[in-house]
Parts: sequence; C-alpha cells; structure tokens
Amino acid sequence: MAILNICVYPDPVLRQKAQPIERVDAGIRKLIDDMAETMYDAPGIGLAANQVGRPLRLILVDLQREEDDHGLIVLVNPEIVEASGQVIGEEGCLSVPDFFSNVKRHESVVVRGLDADENPVEIRADGLLAVALQHEIDHLEGRLFIDYLNPIKRDIFKRKWKKRIKEAQTA
Repeated sequence: MAILNICVYPDPVLRQKAQPIERVDAGIRKLIDDMAETMYDAPGIGLAANQVGRPLRLILVDLQREEDDHGLIVLVNPEIVEASGQVIGEEGCLSVPDFFSNVKRHESVVVRGLDADENPVEIRADGLLAVALQHEIDHLEGRLFIDYLNPIKRDIFKRKWKKRIKEAQTA
C-alpha cells in the first residue's frame, strides 16, 4: 500500500466529472487499498478517487468511531437514489485543508453502488454518514463543499485562499 498525494483546490481534477468503473480489477483494488491508507493517514473520514487525481466513480468512507458499526465503506459507482430532510452542519475537506464552513445537506439518504467485489450495495444513512456520503459523491460530480457557500462567504474564501497560495509560494 502507498500513501497517495491528495489534490488540493484549485487542482482541475477536483472539477472533473468522474467516469464509471467498468470492472473492479487488480488496479482498482490497489487504488482502493492506497486510498484507504491515504484517508487514514490524513486523517479523514472520506475520500473520493478524484481527490487523489483519479477521476473514477469510487469513494471510501469510514467514520472511525467506536459507536459506528460500518467500518470502511467502499462504494464503486455510487449514486443517491433517495434523499429527505435537511440538516446544516460544519464540513471540511482534505482537498480544502484548514477551511470549515456550515453546509446544508439532506438529513437522510439512500445510496446504491457496488462493493469492492462488485456486489450490489444499498446503504440507508442519516446523520454524519449521510453527510459524508453526499460530500464524497459530490466530488464525483466535480463539486466541492465550498460551492454550497453563499456568494459573500465564497468570495471571502476565495480571497483568503489566493492569499494563502501566494504566501506559500513566497515561503
């Protein structure tokens, strides 16, 4: 297993729409293992293949909490098939480090996809798991959580981010 580089905003791969995975072959299995290693090392609770420079429809989620009995969730070609309710909560992203903001999401979702063995999976989720699944599936569509900010907050974020990039380049 290897730790992969996490692409950071404004890397163009983060805006690419991910392509469906036709088969879970040895290359995809290695990508899953490497993504898991990368996510745990970061540490994060979710990772989409776009975030490691591979625009493929693959996400991993692990809430990493004792009270959570899911453990590592691997979803190939996931899609949200039902969504209900609304919740607002603070989100962050490994591709937008050190920035957090409140985001409105669905409170409950039903997600379908395939597991790493190409078996059909359906997950009914609410709370943090529902938010994490929506966040990671957004990555597959080329959307980031900052896209949900109101125009004023988004403008403030972009100005701060440009300043941060400029400071990093001169350091």
